[in-house]
Amino acid sequence: MIKLIPIEKLLPGMYIHDLNCGWMEHNFVRNRFPVKSSEIVDKVRALGVHELYIDTSRGLDLEEAPTQEEAAHEVDEALEAIAIVAPAQQASVQHEVQRARNLHSEANRIVRDMMGDIRLGKQIQLEQIEPLVERIVDSIFRQQDAMLPLARLKDHDEYTFQHSVSVCALMTSFARTLELPREIIHEIAIGALLHDVGKAKVPDQILNKPAKLTDAEFAKMKSHVVQSKIILQGTPGISQIALDVAAQHHERFDGTGYPNRLKDDEISLYGQMGAIVDVYDAITSHRVYHKGMAPTEALRKLLEWSKFHFNPTLVQAFIRAVGIYPTGSLVRLESRRLAVVQAQTPENLMQPVVKVIFHTRGYYLTPETVDLRHSQDRIVGHEDFEAWNIDPARWLPE
Repeated sequence: MIKLIPIEKLLPGMYIHDLNCGWMEHNFVRNRFPVKSSEIVDKVRALGVHELYIDTSRGLDLEEAPTQEEAAHEVDEALEAIAIVAPAQQASVQHEVQRARNLHSEANRIVRDMMGDIRLGKQIQLEQIEPLVERIVDSIFRQQDAMLPLARLKDHDEYTFQHSVSVCALMTSFARTLELPREIIHEIAIGALLHDVGKAKVPDQILNKPAKLTDAEFAKMKSHVVQSKIILQGTPGISQIALDVAAQHHERFDGTGYPNRLKDDEISLYGQMGAIVDVYDAITSHRVYHKGMAPTEALRKLLEWSKFHFNPTLVQAFIRAVGIYPTGSLVRLESRRLAVVQAQTPENLMQPVVKVIFHTRGYYLTPETVDLRHSQDRIVGHEDFEAWNIDPARWLPE
């Protein structure tokens, strides 16, 4: 049986089923392993996790701990409460799709070139970045469902660049949902696009290592945050808002983050937002040695972790920004059909517009667009594209 226990109750002899933190937040080789000694207990506690899952069939039990199903029920209830408040109305997806795709490709190229320049010791030219950022903000304001699905399409070799563009788009949508002023959103988006520039100072063999990092390599990777701050502080015209996004996106609400172990309101609003978005994009992305989570499962994890690591109110706002079943994700309908989410709807995040494409009996269907607000069918869960051998890029909104 899988149970959720507080970190204080972790003992040698237990078997960890899930460390319950983002995979980039630790450098254990596996997420599941036996706790063989008090030294392992200490190392797990040092991660800053407050709760984790144990497998009582493979190790010691904790009788009073809730089961995984009981913990999941609590998260489900919270998601249902969030679903009744939705993002603002936007234009139709079709009108924005091609423009968003072209912009996404251009942004990836610009960030790749910029990181190369930083490696050569060149300074960031903000006047080259600002027009790009403004076009991304414009696209998200016109129709976020055109650009946000592109955030999940990443190549292993270009993850660092594509992650930066994805975080920029997601942060823009997040800030829009919070109804922040347009000029503030622009600065947030700049900070998001540049939040990982310090990785230009991290060796490629560490950035692209197809295995877990050693302790020394992990420390070098974590140093990118300080490097980002140094680089941006030397960038003429950079705002404090953009600097906060980059310098604080690995801080955690409970003080367990890095580099400065800031907590609560010591972290700016923009740093708190950056932390949420950075983790979401990281844990939903496929890497050489790590399979990304389905978007809905990642949102469930963020909600669960918001008890400690993130501002709960902001996590709920982020979920409203992207939807319970984010655009571009694969869902299972009550009719046993699989569908790709095409657009969010203003009335209820549990009833998006979807494109039905596949039957769980194992065959493709004639594609059909269905607005679940006006259908007897309903979503009963999320699915994994890879498990059904379906290419997500083929079914992007169009």
